Amino acid sequence: MPDVAFINGAFMPLAEAKVSIEDRGFQFGDGVYEVIRTYNGRPFALETHLARLDRSAKALDLTQPYSSVEWTAHVLEAIGRAAYPEAKIYIQVTRGVAPRDHAYSAEATPTVVMTVREFHPLDRSIQAAGVEAMTVEDIRWGRCDIKSVNLLANVLARQYVRQAGVFEAILVKEGVITEGAISNVMVVQGGTVVTAPEGPRILPGVTRAVVLNLALSEGVPVEERFLSQSEIYEADEVFLTGTTVEVLPVVRIDGKVIGNGRPGPIAKRLAASFTNRVA
Repeated sequence: MPDVAFINGAFMPLAEAKVSIEDRGFQFGDGVYEVIRTYNGRPFALETHLARLDRSAKALDLTQPYSSVEWTAHVLEAIGRAAYPEAKIYIQVTRGVAPRDHAYSAEATPTVVMTVREFHPLDRSIQAAGVEAMTVEDIRWGRCDIKSVNLLANVLARQYVRQAGVFEAILVKEGVITEGAISNVMVVQGGTVVTAPEGPRILPGVTRAVVLNLALSEGVPVEERFLSQSEIYEADEVFLTGTTVEVLPVVRIDGKVIGNGRPGPIAKRLAASFTNRVA
């Protein structure tokens, strides 16, 4: 089963895929992206991911090369060509190829890249046991709501926690929790799920929205506000949400035990509800 690439309208094996070194995505990180996964061979929340891709592109004055209908057709064809049991689809749109100059031309032709690789979900034993996280200073730019390919701060945070043997970096800016390097962060306080509000400080996660709706549908109160770093240590529960991590309990942060040191009842309940939702 091949890893598949789609470059500017043409499918090819991933190993044969190439873009110009003059592409502004390579030169400036001038582009946006989405990551989508499949369940039972079907892309999850594809319409929502494509809507976010469109919002990110518009925020950067970046021309979208395809409509939602056209993107959907290309994604489904790519999944069919790869034929993996489960797949991870990466979509990237950059402003295109141009001589290197910070200012851009309105006539630039976007470069479209899509790849499909086999996806291996986290082992369920990891979810059952929970993971450890560390807080890291949030040094990202001021528009984290745009899913930009500028990810150097996230790269550095992830490398830092990997070297420490920890699963995720929880980002802290001016004393408050924003999100994880690859996830959104949720906290349970007195039976209420608390998470950072949408806005320029966080990426509005697709899984985040699904999980918050699941909580409300099950009668679990939800509050969107920023939490201090001290509050997260004192939380009853902490969990992560994201395309690749789903709903993942955190049992230790910066060496401090969260709750009783085991995944809490609300995180487990929402994880089960999410599993039922995607099934």
